[in-house]
Amino acid sequence: MPETAPSSDGLEWARDRGLGALAEKMGIELVEFTLERAIARMPVAGNTQPVGLLHGGAYVVLGESLGSMHANLHAGPGRLAVGIDINATHTRSATEGWVTGVCTPLHLGRSLTVHEIVVTDDRDRRCSTVRITNMVRDRPAS
Repeated sequence: MPETAPSSDGLEWARDRGLGALAEKMGIELVEFTLERAIARMPVAGNTQPVGLLHGGAYVVLGESLGSMHANLHAGPGRLAVGIDINATHTRSATEGWVTGVCTPLHLGRSLTVHEIVVTDDRDRRCSTVRITNMVRDRPAS
């Protein structure tokens, strides 16, 4: 697993590192990954609750996947970012198509990062706002 992003292509670094098995099962696809922001999309189909709405937890998985991955990019070599707090406010329900998460860092410190992830539907309507805080620490010895 690569530890640092190449200076020219953060998206390649992120794709090589991967978002993890859960994100893969949910069909999350990385679109953009830079020091300034990260973008991914996820299908509604296969990620719904029994009444056909995108499951609230799916929004959170998308948000945590983006926020934690971006925090790890910031952490750098020999360091690891782990989530310590996450919350989400759902303001609209997606029922079809795709949702897109745009992750923006709000605070990038040495020991803590905070990211906001705005999730919109295919019509660019905000469906959920996710905020995640990650703790940055030295990577444990292997």
